[in-house]
Amino acid sequence: MDATRVEIIGIGAGDPDHVTVAAVAAMNRADVFFFLDKPDAAGELSDLRQVILEAHVPGGRYRLARVQDPQRVRTESGYGEAVADWRKRRADVCEQLMTDHLAPGEVGAFLVWGDPALYDSIISVVDDIRARGRLEFEVRVHPGISSVSALAARCRTTLNQVGGAVQVTTGRRLEQSWPDGVDDVVVMLDARDAYLAYADDPSIHIHWGAYVGTADEIIVSGPLSEVAEQIKDTRDKARQDKGWIMDTYLLRRDRSSVD
Repeated sequence: MDATRVEIIGIGAGDPDHVTVAAVAAMNRADVFFFLDKPDAAGELSDLRQVILEAHVPGGRYRLARVQDPQRVRTESGYGEAVADWRKRRADVCEQLMTDHLAPGEVGAFLVWGDPALYDSIISVVDDIRARGRLEFEVRVHPGISSVSALAARCRTTLNQVGGAVQVTTGRRLEQSWPDGVDDVVVMLDARDAYLAYADDPSIHIHWGAYVGTADEIIVSGPLSEVAEQIKDTRDKARQDKGWIMDTYLLRRDRSSVD
C-alpha cells in the first residue's frame, strides 16, 4: 500500500492560470481536498478554490471535506498568544478532518492562496498534527505564485532597486517603524492602513493591489503623498462592498533622497 500523504499546494493569488504545472499534477493526485471555509462573505474564497479545481481537475475525481475555519481573536495585546491559540484550534479541526476523511494510502490536499511559505499557517498546522503522533502521513509542499509576485508583475516593476534589499513585513510592524537598511518594503496583512504614517514623505512611491489575479482586481500606483487617501477610500469601499479584502503593497523610497 502506498503511504498516506498530505499535499500542501500553493494555488497563486486567484487567477487559475497562475497555478503551476507541478501544482496541477499534485491536485490530480489527490483523493480528498480539505477546505477551511471562511464565514459570511469571505466564503467566496472557498468558491474560488472550487473554480480552480474545476479548471485543473477535470471530471471532479475527488472528494471535498470541509469545516469552518476557526476565527482568530484579534486584540492589540497578546498577539503572539492569540496566533498560537488560533493555530492550535486550526490543527484540532484539521486533524479531525484527516481522521474522518483520509483513508490509509490516500492523498489529501490543502489548497493555499499564494505561496504556502509566505504568511500562511498550514505548514505549521500540519507539522503540529504530525507531532501529536496520532496520524501517520508524509507531507509534500508545492510553491505557488504569491500576491507579492503577482502585484509586481501587474505593476511591471521589480521588488528591489539595483543592489538593494527588499523586506516583506506586516502592517503592524510598518506602523511601528520603517525597517532599517531597506528602501523597498512589501507589506502584507495590513488591517490598519499603516502606509498612512508615511504619506507626508514625497520620496515614497506605492504599488497597491487588492484581489490581485481575480476578476475584482484593483491596482493603484503613484507617489504615496498623492494616492494615500485614494487607496484608503478605495480599500474601505471594496471591503464594504465585498465584506472582505485581501491586499498587498510595495512601498519604494527613492534611494537618491537618502544617499
